[in-house]
Amino acid sequence: MAEVVDNPARHRFELSENGALAYADYELEGAVMAVPHVVADPALRGTGAAGRLMEGVLAAIRARGLKIDPICPYAAAYLQRHPEHADLRA
Repeated sequence: MAEVVDNPARHRFELSENGALAYADYELEGAVMAVPHVVADPALRGTGAAGRLMEGVLAAIRARGLKIDPICPYAAAYLQRHPEHADLRA
């Protein structure tokens, strides 16, 4: 399975699968990581790639002791569907 990687130069987490990219932009504001956009290449839609990306993003946020502000509607809906991550909400 592909790994979610932080690309700090572009302020985003990235997941590359089968030559296609899904990414989540972020802005770090103190101890809160705002996520304004989650984007998946059309070739990845329906494959669960965006969910795998979000799991990687949330794992990184947890590991860094941060909270998330899910500005993106997809990120907000993902958190709503996964209450096990409720403690990460800013």
